Amino acid sequence: MPRHDGRLPEQLRPVRITPEAAPYAEGSALIEMGNTRVLCTASVEPTLPGWLRGQKRGWITGEYALLPRSTLTRTRRERNGAGGRTQEIQRLIGRALRAAVDLTVLGEQMIIVDCDVLQADGGTRTAAITGGYVALALALRRMHTAGRLEINPLHQAIAAVSVGMVGGEVLLDLDYNEDSQADVDCNVVQTGAGELVEVQSTAEGTPINRAQLDLLLDRAGQGITELLALQRAVLELPQSTTA
Repeated sequence: MPRHDGRLPEQLRPVRITPEAAPYAEGSALIEMGNTRVLCTASVEPTLPGWLRGQKRGWITGEYALLPRSTLTRTRRERNGAGGRTQEIQRLIGRALRAAVDLTVLGEQMIIVDCDVLQADGGTRTAAITGGYVALALALRRMHTAGRLEINPLHQAIAAVSVGMVGGEVLLDLDYNEDSQADVDCNVVQTGAGELVEVQSTAEGTPINRAQLDLLLDRAGQGITELLALQRAVLELPQSTTA
């Protein structure tokens, strides 16, 4: 049965990834999934946090922010530090992107992937991971090409999508309207080899059984396969050589 926007249950929203959307960054991408738009930038820092120094490996971390009018009502800036939801999302982005990289090859330097939500209509954290991967991949490629890395430490692709159960039906890539009504909300991060990096699933109403969870994961996997193909296509485009 078609959804409120005409999509079938297994359909993603229209997706577009624009590489090098912020040309001053080592790597960047603007990802648009329906009305959700997230600008992702990857910045290389030559130093590490104190607790990581001397371990002969690098670090990748994520930062996330909702711009004030990315939502229906103004979101206040978090001037006194990230709130609980923001911290949770930042940690998720960092964990997801670190799964794509051999940190020992990266060496003692850090890459910060900033994910700024320009417009929010559901699925901002999963869009941030999918777009953040492209920004990270471009940054690592540029570092390798410039001789700053002997080997490109990127060893697998990462993408993420939301899936949920609304009115007893499993739906892929929920927008805000669907997410606000979902009986089950699930965010899935997966590698190009089909391995799961993270599954965040919550039954808002009635608990679900294992078979229903498998349906959610299968549908998420189908969507992630499409996102991975789009990432590959974007990364195969000729890239600017300016840093």
